Amino acid sequence: MAARFADIPFLRVPVGEDAHRWRTFPGERTLVVAARTLTSTIRVLEVLPALLRGDARITVVFAHDPGSAFGDGSIDLLHDAGCRVMPWEQLPQVEPDLILSASEHIDLPAGRCPVLVLPHGVGFQKYVPDSRAPRDRLSGVVPDELLEAGRAWMAVSHPDQERQLIAAHPKTAGRTLLVGDPCLDELLVSEDRREDYRLALDVQGNQRLVMISSTWGPTSLIAENPELPARLLSQLPWDTHRVGLILHPNVWSAHGAWHIRTLQAAALDAGLLLMPPVHDWRPALVAADAVIGDHGSVTLYGAALGRPVALAAHGSEAVPGTASADLARLAPRLDTDGRLLAQIDDLVQAHAGRRDQYAEVAARAVERPGESLARLRAAVYDLLGLSLPPTRAPRPRVLAAPANPAGPVTSWIVGTRLRAEATARAPLTIDVTRFPSAVARDRPETERSFWHLAVEPAEERDRGLTESASVLLGPTPAPDLATARHWARDTLACWPGSLLAVRALRSGVCLVELRDGNAVEVSSTDAPVTDPALAASAVYACLRADVPPYEIEVALRLDGTDAHEKRLRLRTVTP
Repeated sequence: MAARFADIPFLRVPVGEDAHRWRTFPGERTLVVAARTLTSTIRVLEVLPALLRGDARITVVFAHDPGSAFGDGSIDLLHDAGCRVMPWEQLPQVEPDLILSASEHIDLPAGRCPVLVLPHGVGFQKYVPDSRAPRDRLSGVVPDELLEAGRAWMAVSHPDQERQLIAAHPKTAGRTLLVGDPCLDELLVSEDRREDYRLALDVQGNQRLVMISSTWGPTSLIAENPELPARLLSQLPWDTHRVGLILHPNVWSAHGAWHIRTLQAAALDAGLLLMPPVHDWRPALVAADAVIGDHGSVTLYGAALGRPVALAAHGSEAVPGTASADLARLAPRLDTDGRLLAQIDDLVQAHAGRRDQYAEVAARAVERPGESLARLRAAVYDLLGLSLPPTRAPRPRVLAAPANPAGPVTSWIVGTRLRAEATARAPLTIDVTRFPSAVARDRPETERSFWHLAVEPAEERDRGLTESASVLLGPTPAPDLATARHWARDTLACWPGSLLAVRALRSGVCLVELRDGNAVEVSSTDAPVTDPALAASAVYACLRADVPPYEIEVALRLDGTDAHEKRLRLRTVTP
């Protein structure tokens, strides 16, 4: 009778019974990576390749511990990375020379091999629930039995952390290795690529990227202020700002992508850059102009990069006396119920010329940045009992550009305000401010300021928005004026509640068709007009203010500032 699949050993190679008969690379030492949570799995996969690069003497196999509340996604991540994974229950059958993990709370079988635990954040700055008892524990500290057996080694990034651990857990004395922080090293070495990352995220040169960072748990930013991404998007003008969100992997693992995306649906419809928990959050942080965070490590990383930082939460589980606590003492608080645009502007302006504002905090978190991979490799090889390979010591590598996670925005609430009438020497000046309609709030109008809804009818999925739109925005640029007018007339006929329709032309001008059959050509004095919504805003404001939108020049000021001014010419289009 043929053997059942369940009777066949799950893992025969590269380790296991009779493995030497089947494997290609013999190896002199066996390294087992214990993966437990999504967070710790990410950290090991980011670090390990640089440590073992090109060395066939070491056989690596991954063992997945399924016992964590935050384990969801970790096994998929291992398989996606091409890792050889064995079930946790087979670990006692293997005789590794070293067990490596970035999760301290692992239930390892008895044995004598050393265990090296890497931090998956910056230091030991948070109290977390203890899964073994109804109490909290200091995150990052390995169980007493491993310390008592003399098997555990804990990597730290600063000597202060060693002193902190001894004070809190005397059994950690002599069981720490000072290695630095590989994640911070990669962030720092990637600063020169910042503009590339911004381009990949579609953040323009005149825009500020405000990155929200949240750890996990009931006192985290996202727990206390789940609406903050949408509120920022509703108050930070679209033309001058972008908003991103970095969530701790535990949030993703515990609640799932579906729940997170459902919770942030309005913000996502408004263009939120919701960064995935694997890899891409790091270049996104480098791209940021300001960080709004809490007591999580990413906020501290932002400060170490020299970014302006404000705290929207700082939980009670934060550990006093740490670098994170120092940051909380220095960083301003964000009033999440207040005027967010003014607070962001003040934060950035106060930080200008003070990139070293948090230098002392960063120095307390990480000693000798830039050397972590070399020091960590030396520690791994020493524990394995192997000489270092003849290749040069690994150095931090520049991060790859991130993928843009934002979906398209297909409707806007647009504000226009006439600042000055046209004269013989000066154009008509109009301020324009846009917000995605998914998060926009009702705003009052005056005799000189107006609001309208602009929608892309071919893309907008909410039919009610399209039916209510004053301005209809065309798809890709039309090849010529006749094609643009044909589209505009058909579209206005399809949506009778709209006032005008606009479409860009490949020639660099825009055609604005009015409900009464007249048409306006909008061109620029210095550059092609590629954004039909801005062209439509100029015409709309003129119509609402009883200014004929023909044969005039308009100075369009984005977000009401001279720094973002566009000069437009409006002229009649003859039939």
